[in-house]
Amino acid sequence: MKKAVVSTVLACLALRLAVLAGAGDSLAAWVQERGAEGTAVRSLRAPETPAADPLPSEGAAPGAAESWVLVAVTPKPEAEEGVNAGEEAPPEAIAADLSADTLVHNAAGVAVDLAALAAAGPKMTLPRGGAQVLIIHTHSSEAYTPDGTDRYVESDPYRTEDRKYSVIRVGDALAEQFEAAGLTVLHDREIYDYPSYTGSYSRSGAAVERYLADNPTIRVVIDLHRDALGSGDVTYKTQAAVSGRTSAQVMMLIGTGANGLPHPDWQRNLALALYLQREMEAHCPGIVRPIELVGERYNQQLCPGMMILEVGSNGNTLREALTAAELFGSTAGAALAELLE
Repeated sequence: MKKAVVSTVLACLALRLAVLAGAGDSLAAWVQERGAEGTAVRSLRAPETPAADPLPSEGAAPGAAESWVLVAVTPKPEAEEGVNAGEEAPPEAIAADLSADTLVHNAAGVAVDLAALAAAGPKMTLPRGGAQVLIIHTHSSEAYTPDGTDRYVESDPYRTEDRKYSVIRVGDALAEQFEAAGLTVLHDREIYDYPSYTGSYSRSGAAVERYLADNPTIRVVIDLHRDALGSGDVTYKTQAAVSGRTSAQVMMLIGTGANGLPHPDWQRNLALALYLQREMEAHCPGIVRPIELVGERYNQQLCPGMMILEVGSNGNTLREALTAAELFGSTAGAALAELLE
């Protein structure tokens, strides 16, 4: 796409985001400048309105709470030759590197000494007996852009109950890599967000509590999702090139309880994320996006080693997400194995 077109579309997106975020002319100018330069623009998220509800996204459309600006945008293409009558070709997914230069995006606005946390490392050990890791999926039906043979029956756009094509399949790949590193993993393959999206965090949280009660050796809980990046008819995907392989990017999201609900140990969750991020950047540079700090808890008060792991976005293919899970799992698995006592 020519730079002039990119600049024009970015200006429109910047204006929209400025209204949402209250950023005014400065944000629009920032985005326009990057668009004119033709450089990659890191993601920007409009700050959320603090709310007493611990799960403000419950009941909302997937991805509705997020507003992003990326340098690569394109109109939705016309239906391609060979598409069945009455069907539209899926929106073209535009690749963007969202790794940026920063380690953490502090959307929660909390005070935290990142250097001290990183230097101290994760204050946990993993027992050698019993399961150490739980993988669960609050939004279990989240899926990716159909591609090749990876096509599925949608329950909603970019969602399916077919576990072979959803984030549950990505969780299988992550569990396999963790187990290859010498960890014992429990993978919950239940669906918590369908038929009702509302209440999915309450249902998955209750499941996590049961797992922790039945398996007191669990120290790490990964709630594996895929991100939703798009605006109107435009869909975005994250992308990284690692050792000649095309991969989706991953993002760790840490809740802080800054919106008012108790979460006193959130910095322990963050310390683990920083530890894993450092290992990922050392072995797979570019695959990890900045850690996202948010005001909500997302069940992470249940375990000081719990996090949300976003593997790719709805614009990525399942193959790209599986590659990301393999790369993250092999490196993060080895890092977690170093914590075995």
